[in-house]
Amino acid sequence: MSVHMRPEEIEAESFRIIEEELGHHDWSAQDWPLVRRAIHTSADFDYARNMFIAKGAVDSGIAALKAGCGIVTDTTMIISGMSKERLKQFGVLVSCYVADPQVAKDAKAQLITRSIVAMRKGARDPKNGIFVIGNAPTALYELIRLIREERVRPRLIVALPVGFVGAAESKEALKELAKDFPELPFITNTGRKGGSNVAAAVMNAILIQAESSL
Repeated sequence: MSVHMRPEEIEAESFRIIEEELGHHDWSAQDWPLVRRAIHTSADFDYARNMFIAKGAVDSGIAALKAGCGIVTDTTMIISGMSKERLKQFGVLVSCYVADPQVAKDAKAQLITRSIVAMRKGARDPKNGIFVIGNAPTALYELIRLIREERVRPRLIVALPVGFVGAAESKEALKELAKDFPELPFITNTGRKGGSNVAAAVMNAILIQAESSL
């Protein structure tokens, strides 16, 4: 590798290596860029086998971005990893309420996690339509409850919480939710793997598709 390669050249070469090493796959032309970026950011080919992208989820996400829907995340790391230039192009505001002082106060008073209270705060704002979870299973469980009990209807859910406690189970709960809400636009994976970096990578792939459709 040349140390003089430009970032875009490194990315293109990385994509070439991924496709060469993975070989044949059944991902569609629309869904593959999301999976490929998940692999690219994690160097983990398991995402080619364990990602799940609901029918219409990418189109719904693109439409939501074009409509300027706000994005709610469960970590500031997701915000850091997303393309600021593309978000600005669509006039999209990204919010993470976990560090909000009132959220912290309410969580302590109610003996629940800040991720739960933050998700409630994000869902209350009708301007928000995209929910991106890359860390806390409790945030995903709360979003599932909000959909079932409080008629919250996300335009897109990217659910990639990571860890050993609740991560895999919360993703399965989301898939179960989709049986009752078959039009639910969501992207997730199977198992413990995930993370803020992967969630941001998936959103960047959607942002790129939204930009290319302008």
